[in-house]
Amino acid sequence: MSQSLIRAISARKNQFSLGFYYRCMNTRLFHHQDQIISPNCFNFSSLGFSSIARHGSHQNSYRFCGNLITNGFASVSNLSSDESNVDNGDAPCEKFLDKKPKVVYKKPIDFTKIDANLLPTVMIMGRPNVGKSALYNRLIRRREALVYNTPDDHVTRDIREGIAKLADLRFNVLDSAGIETEVSSGTILGRTTAMTANVLARTQFAVLIIDVRAGLHPLDLEVGKWLRKHAPQIKPIVVMNKSESIGSLDEVASEALGLGFGEPIAISAETGLGMTTLYEVLRPLLEDYMVERLNDICSQDDVPSDENLSDETDESKLPLQLAIVGKPNVGKSTLLNALLEEERVLVGPEAGLTRDAVRVQFEFQGRIVYLVDTAGWLERTERDKGPASLSIMQSRKSLMRAHVIALVLDAEEIIKARCSMTHSEVVIARRAVEEGRGLVVIVNKMDRLRGKENSEMYKKIREAVPIEIQTVIPQITGIPVVFISALEGRGRMEVMKEVTDTYKRWCSRLSTGRLNRWLRKVMSRHSWKDTAAQPKIKFFTQVKARPPTFVAFVSGKTQLLESDIRFLTRSLKEDFDLGGTPIRIIQRVVPRAPSSSTGGGGNGNRSSGRVVQRTSSDKRTVSA
Repeated sequence: MSQSLIRAISARKNQFSLGFYYRCMNTRLFHHQDQIISPNCFNFSSLGFSSIARHGSHQNSYRFCGNLITNGFASVSNLSSDESNVDNGDAPCEKFLDKKPKVVYKKPIDFTKIDANLLPTVMIMGRPNVGKSALYNRLIRRREALVYNTPDDHVTRDIREGIAKLADLRFNVLDSAGIETEVSSGTILGRTTAMTANVLARTQFAVLIIDVRAGLHPLDLEVGKWLRKHAPQIKPIVVMNKSESIGSLDEVASEALGLGFGEPIAISAETGLGMTTLYEVLRPLLEDYMVERLNDICSQDDVPSDENLSDETDESKLPLQLAIVGKPNVGKSTLLNALLEEERVLVGPEAGLTRDAVRVQFEFQGRIVYLVDTAGWLERTERDKGPASLSIMQSRKSLMRAHVIALVLDAEEIIKARCSMTHSEVVIARRAVEEGRGLVVIVNKMDRLRGKENSEMYKKIREAVPIEIQTVIPQITGIPVVFISALEGRGRMEVMKEVTDTYKRWCSRLSTGRLNRWLRKVMSRHSWKDTAAQPKIKFFTQVKARPPTFVAFVSGKTQLLESDIRFLTRSLKEDFDLGGTPIRIIQRVVPRAPSSSTGGGGNGNRSSGRVVQRTSSDKRTVSA
């Protein structure tokens, strides 16, 4: 009896370390080495616990921090002397639960799970007409940037930003204007070069493109010198574009070595040639940057490590798409810079500076907003060819993709023309209504109407413009009108407030019970010409939002007229505060139930209470 008791006690002591290991495996002190690894860690196999590491279903190699193992074995040695403490196996691990381990990120990094705000930034650079926009479209997998062969002119003038998707790599990519160093600072090219230098200071990597068909151009050497001067911390990756039709690239590659940025890569942005090689060069550079960036963030006590990975988007916080449209030179780009509070896009007195539809992301009161600055060409004519024609088409696409349209008017033009909106501006507003978008009208350049001589004109504009806009666009009632000065930054918060309020109304939903109670009240106050011909709406419900769409179920042959639909639409906007938002009402006819046939004696439609079963035979139907 005593020998069996001694064997049981010794076996229990030998198995203590195994139980301690399994209990601690369920705590938050340990992480899988493929995801998050604690520093100064080692395997159990180094301590001679290889059998424990391979025991049971725990076949993955887990690592323990050195200080935790030391403290853990100290606790084990103390508890082994007392048999009662061995029974309470959770005690050794509870003392470590309050300590938050320091997480360390290591390669490989899954870029698809990294938040977009933490991704590295790569700028595409080079002299004009070497294929920068074509490579940008290839990386983002969409045709967003304008691509046109103009050797004597710049197509791209602003900085475009997007998320590149190169296999499993994700990074922010910037499409810049062509760099020409020998230009004066006051010209358009000088301003674009200065703006590129400002954005380059916040960039981590750069891709320098040269045209392989033209060889190493003298302007390429100037761009290389410009890069060393303005961004000495960046070593660009040299790529030789348009190499799909060139047989031997050795001569051009040897010339490209003269830039001093390393071995060039042969690619074709048009066909996708060489994208694998570009991926192999970019991945180690981006991984090193992300490992350092994530570890720096995790080293801060106030930033949890779980926030580094992107979560699912909440429907209540969906990004707002805002398109700024209007005629040329009304201040659209100036308004975008005022909203961002930085010189993000090119501005100037020249009309038609913006060619690309520039899309910029920023945050306003906890909501992500995408601003789209469109080109000023609104009506396509036969004279508009090349980049101008492409800009018009891109502006129309941006209008269709947006949630809210901000139509910018010029206060000086209103005074000269003595009308609030020209024909082209009315076309834009009506198209926005037809597409079901929210509409906000912004009257810019109100700073030009200062002074005593313009005080009366200032008051007349503020009073007459909302009334005239409502007359010209009767499809939407309650269109918000904001008077601002984008050059001075006045009215910025008022614009965003009206835009967000319009977006909330555009996404609003009304319950069916509330709508039907409203319907009974509104139908009683409507004056019908003929009470007998009054349509009977049995049911009224909202089927979708963005924009609000309703369905009226009408019984009988009489349907709602256009005047009745306009009355219901106006009543909805007034009673539920849906101004500035298009409302759609669809009517559906509810068929009447077929009348039951009456039998002889008037008792044919009465039920006798018993169930009649019908059985089929090969000759006739027999009632049982």
